[in-house]
Parts: sequence; C-alpha cells; structure tokens
Amino acid sequence: MQSAAQAYGAVARQAANPRELEVSLLLKAASQLQSVCDDWDRKHADLELALRYNRKLWSVLLASVTGPDHPLPVAIRQNVANLGMFVMSHTMAVMNNPRPEQLNTLVNINRMIAAGLVGRA
Repeated sequence: MQSAAQAYGAVARQAANPRELEVSLLLKAASQLQSVCDDWDRKHADLELALRYNRKLWSVLLASVTGPDHPLPVAIRQNVANLGMFVMSHTMAVMNNPRPEQLNTLVNINRMIAAGLVGRA
C-alpha cells in the first residue's frame, strides 16, 4: 500500500487544486477503512495498513493546518487540529483493541470532512 505522502504527491499532480486533492485522499482512506470493516473476517489483516495510511494522511493534514502560513482562520485551524488529534487517539485505541465497529468513527470523520470541503456538508 502506498504511503499517504506518496499518494498525496501522486494525486497532487493530477488534481486541479489542493481542496480536490484533500477530498480524494480522505475518501480513499475512508474507503480502505470501510473495506476492512465490511469484510472483517477476510480483511482483518489489512487493518494495520489502512490505519497507517489514514494516520499518515492526518499527519500531513495536521502539519499543513497548523503551519503559520495556512490561509484558514485560526479558530477553524484549531478545530481541524483538535479533530486530527482525536483521529490519532482513536486510531491508537483501535490498534490496541481492534473491533470492526470502531472503524465507523474514522470513516465518518473522513467522509464528513471531505463533504465539507466540496460544500456538501
């Protein structure tokens, strides 16, 4: 599985703008997590890879949103950073005690942020 940073770079060359790139990567991470959740017995072995991809993606998003030159207002940047920290914490909880229903939280967060980025939220 590609690392999130590599995927980010590959899609960046194809995407028209950074927002479309973020949407694409969030949906890809959500899809990987959903796939594991939907077929837990057969795809449980893919859990670590899906969680790692999502964690790396959120690491990139966190680094970006907390940068001093990010164009979002400070309050929104702080909210995204807080959400990112929750994602990291929840990921560790899933890794320590994996259950398929725990993935729904991560899937929903990724999908809701992606929807908000395209103005559907």
